Amino acid sequence: MLTSVYTLEKLQHLYPEMVQWRRYLHQHPELSFQEEKTSRWIAGKLAEFGCEFEEGVGGYGIVVTIKGEQPGPVVALRADIDALPIQDEKQCDYASTVPGIMHACGHDGHTSSMLAIAKFYQEHRGVIKGERRLLFQPAEEVTPGGAIHMIKDGALDGVDVIYGIHLWAPLPFGQVSTRAGAFMAAADEFTIEIIGLGGHGGMPHKGIDTIVVGASLVQSIQSIVSRSINPLHPSVVSIGSFQAGTTNNVIAERCMLKGTVRSFDEESRHYIHERLKQMIDHTCQMYGAKYDYQLRIGYPAVINNEHEAERFFRVAEPMLGEGNAVRGDEMMVAEDFSYYLDKVPGCFMMVGAGNGETSTSYSHHHPKFDFEEGAMLKSAELLIRMAEDYVSEH
Repeated sequence: MLTSVYTLEKLQHLYPEMVQWRRYLHQHPELSFQEEKTSRWIAGKLAEFGCEFEEGVGGYGIVVTIKGEQPGPVVALRADIDALPIQDEKQCDYASTVPGIMHACGHDGHTSSMLAIAKFYQEHRGVIKGERRLLFQPAEEVTPGGAIHMIKDGALDGVDVIYGIHLWAPLPFGQVSTRAGAFMAAADEFTIEIIGLGGHGGMPHKGIDTIVVGASLVQSIQSIVSRSINPLHPSVVSIGSFQAGTTNNVIAERCMLKGTVRSFDEESRHYIHERLKQMIDHTCQMYGAKYDYQLRIGYPAVINNEHEAERFFRVAEPMLGEGNAVRGDEMMVAEDFSYYLDKVPGCFMMVGAGNGETSTSYSHHHPKFDFEEGAMLKSAELLIRMAEDYVSEH
């Protein structure tokens, strides 16, 4: 039997390897859709464990199939494997060796936790009921993301439920978190190129100043959420980039704006898209400017199944102690795990990886990002407990 005590003891035995794997991956990161060496290295480990697996799923993804000798449901667990285009600024012996690329979001830890889970389940096939399907997913950090490609390649075929985790530095080590329903936002990106008429700074009436047009548009866009969206439906529209002009005495002929739309419900999401287009059109018309508008639809919102979120609290509280299974707030960050949850029931969970006594206080996607490595052990145990509790119920 895969009892809680036995599971934890076996995982603790694997923990030194988890740290070793994580640090190797941290030193050798690869960008989204370029994880060829990472995938090959993972496959080598799985082969050492004796696992049955398929490579090349959704790009450089890997699907591990571990079937028990007894009938039961198919439970999927997912880890992402890609890194980010960020220069690692940490001073440690496992810093990235690849210029301009680093694991700045914890995916190296997710991968290492899943490798430990693979080794654990492979060694206990005889007592498994049903199937455990482990997904090593590429390209979580880019839109449209690797999840949708893995689904197209059949990674979810026959799956009854799916669970995933994210090591989360803002949450203290020793705590875990999730919530039923909307947990993480849908995220869309847009670019607006405004085309005016350049001219001399001393004769502004002879040109069409795109900086003035862009500034007016930025102000207008801020009213979409505050005045057009139900305040009980959280959403955010942000302009992250405003680029125009080359010198102090020339009217800028072109202006480029870049931003994001984040929301939790599809009605608000689509309405923001409509209002954004209307404001761009009307503002540019008002100033006599032309424009090119591009909207890229990103991940949908992460919507946790209510019953599986309840399972999380039932499982995590005894595992970590009273008060350490936290009902999380909705977050405006996005995750392509949402595509899996759109197909089958499941739950996405945060595992605390911050430790104020170490150098783990930097935010995700920061050049000095790091996490408390003990969180990998918590992640592996939580995913196994969720899977086995589901099986015991079904």
